[in-house]
Amino acid sequence: MIRGATRFVVVAASLIAAVAGLPAQATPDPAFTAFLQSLWPEAQQRGIARDTFDGAVRGLEPDLSLPDLVIPGRPQKQPGQPEFVQTPADYIKESNLARLADRGRRLYAQYHDVFARIEKEFGVPGPIVLAIWGRESDYSTHYGGRDAIQMVATQAYTGRRKDYFRDQLMWAFKMLQDGVPRSEMRSSWGGAMGLTQFLPSEFYKYGVDFDGDGKVDIWRSVPDALASAAKQLVGEGWERDKPWAYEVRVPADVDCTIADPDNKKPLAVWLKRGFALAYDRKAPARDLAEPASLLQPAGTHGPAFLIFHNYFAIKEYNFSDLYVLFVGNLSDRIGGGRAFETPWKPVVQLRTAQLEDMQKRLTALKLYTDKVDGKAGMRTRLALGAYQKQNKLPLDCWPTAAVLEHMRAAKQ
Repeated sequence: MIRGATRFVVVAASLIAAVAGLPAQATPDPAFTAFLQSLWPEAQQRGIARDTFDGAVRGLEPDLSLPDLVIPGRPQKQPGQPEFVQTPADYIKESNLARLADRGRRLYAQYHDVFARIEKEFGVPGPIVLAIWGRESDYSTHYGGRDAIQMVATQAYTGRRKDYFRDQLMWAFKMLQDGVPRSEMRSSWGGAMGLTQFLPSEFYKYGVDFDGDGKVDIWRSVPDALASAAKQLVGEGWERDKPWAYEVRVPADVDCTIADPDNKKPLAVWLKRGFALAYDRKAPARDLAEPASLLQPAGTHGPAFLIFHNYFAIKEYNFSDLYVLFVGNLSDRIGGGRAFETPWKPVVQLRTAQLEDMQKRLTALKLYTDKVDGKAGMRTRLALGAYQKQNKLPLDCWPTAAVLEHMRAAKQ
């Protein structure tokens, strides 16, 4: 990367950046500048004015510290999202949930009329979108972050999903053209913005002016941000008046490899087979016919859940089981529910490279057919359980270094 050679150039670039509302930058990387200029024909085709485009890319440099980039000669830095690098016990901390639930109940009362309108219009319970707000920004109305244009431009330039982020960059240009101030467009490393974390394309697909002021404000307007989140959940398949999940006690002899999202049975069937709702709850009669599948996110080392279609609608918002369980439990508790009955036992989270190695070995054994992503998701745990059964290992459906070493030794 080429940096400014003189103090004059550095100061001039800093002043330009300050005027444009950008982070202070030195002389831009010429290869990155050439890449940005190559985007002009596409931007023009999508209705972006030349002055908007020029203002957006002027003085911009890539942020090569971001995760998920592919840079020749440099090891790929994996995403650092807590959903994928923390253990369940670390991510779903009781103290954090209790704190957010207490604040959430007060906010639910404060915005009662807003939630009533959201529930009527979209069919999404108010506590669900309130819990998303709590998880995403701790109920803040002043979400910070980094320059969204720089984030998505860097990912489009040298990220693992270049085409995806190239499209997001075009939508970000449109946001600027439509009057969203650059100073408002602060985002995560992946370009998500606002109280409930919307990508630029989602801003246009799901953004709602719910407070009636003539603009969609996902940064400071609580009604707009939460209604937009509700609209997105509906777009991802949320079904009105249906459950998202129930924590359950599993029979003592349950085989964790039945925790397969494709293994769906009506809730009543699971209950007849010895599964019981936590705290001896009774399921509403209307839920008994709903198809459910078993989820054990920590294998046999934590709570188990029967999950429904709406579980997967939340998961489309953030593709992590731990995220869904955090949001779901927080929403239940805002509505008067309780903590998880079964505690999360301490487990060791393998490193991304170790999980990738395990996934590759399970793929070679034809036990795993999903993508190699270094995450201990549903399919990975299921395939691991099948390996444990085949090799007469203790069955817990949780990836450990000991099982990985067993796999490696078996190939020698």
